[in-house]
Amino acid sequence: MSDSRRHSGSVRPANDSGLNPGVITRCAGFGALLCLTLTLTSLDFRAQEKPSAEQPQAQSPPELKRPQEGQPKIAVEVKTVSVLATVRDKHGKIIPNLTKDDFQLDEDGRPQSINYFAHESDLPLRLGLLVDTSLSQRRLIDQERSASYSFLDHLLRDDKDLAFVIHFDREVELLQEFTPSRPKLQAALQALQTRQFEGGGGGGRGSGGDANGGGGRSRGSHGGGTLLYDAIFLASDELMSKQQGRKALIILSDGVDHGSKETMAEAIATAQRADTIIYSILFADEEENSRPVGFGMGGHGGGHGGRFPPQEQRPDGKKILEQISRETGGRMFKVSKKETVDAIYAQIVEELRNQYSLAYTPDKGNTAGYHKIHLVAKPKDLVVQARDGYYFGQ
Repeated sequence: MSDSRRHSGSVRPANDSGLNPGVITRCAGFGALLCLTLTLTSLDFRAQEKPSAEQPQAQSPPELKRPQEGQPKIAVEVKTVSVLATVRDKHGKIIPNLTKDDFQLDEDGRPQSINYFAHESDLPLRLGLLVDTSLSQRRLIDQERSASYSFLDHLLRDDKDLAFVIHFDREVELLQEFTPSRPKLQAALQALQTRQFEGGGGGGRGSGGDANGGGGRSRGSHGGGTLLYDAIFLASDELMSKQQGRKALIILSDGVDHGSKETMAEAIATAQRADTIIYSILFADEEENSRPVGFGMGGHGGGHGGRFPPQEQRPDGKKILEQISRETGGRMFKVSKKETVDAIYAQIVEELRNQYSLAYTPDKGNTAGYHKIHLVAKPKDLVVQARDGYYFGQ
């Protein structure tokens, strides 16, 4: 309680006896007995009056009792862990009619009781589109843009779902905040190529601001690069972590990162903390990738001169995207002549509309660190797609 509240009302001096010196002097003459009687009556009246004067203090709001020094402090925090899962048979067909009893879930090797189960198709969806606009993708932008708009147009439900658009190359920039507006999302996708190649390769975009109301938030590197891991980290940490419901990121990239401040492990961990699934679409320009490392890429590289060091082999983007998707509960797809990006998007739509939602409270509570999740279907020959684990308290 503050001093002002503790001392509300008048404050009596510590040495106040309650006697008026003038009264005692006057009592020394005639009628001293009567004066003394009156004085004692006055004191008695004051004594009765004192509790009522202090009454406002007694009525002040109660304070939270805090533990004294040396007393143990007990803090218990239990988090319900949620898991989104997709189930297929051995032929790859989605199985949509399982029950809670058809699943078995372990955490760190210990069986857990599933206390929530639903076949989710109606929960709000929060979707993020992360598009690689580095120079290695320059021939693919048109395909990515048209297919992405078709995907969003078919997937998003009015008044229920929201989506945002981020592009990344040597910087990560939010082109469009969460919105249900198809025109705004289309405008953001339309800006991908013009913002990248306008004015000699898109320089100067890091100052932020855009015509689509996206806010223009960005993170950039001083050299060339492809900030894939930073894009995942920022999308998960700044956008998805504040949302409820089903959450998914769609990445269109060749999977090669150069110049990110965050590591792949931290990018994955941040997505897991935000309960966000990542679907990766490997969009690789085979002709571009067949060139000698660093040749004609005009700064498509890391922060060390903007190119791959001569002794460094080009990273395997496919393996990188596979790991990111697998550990967050998503899938990796590769665009080819047989499997177009439109066909891939159709598969993602089917998955997002046929997910199982499970939740459990860990039997030993939540301890800081990474916890391994293993979810399987009891019927034979069924394959469960779900995230591998989660982080708590870090």
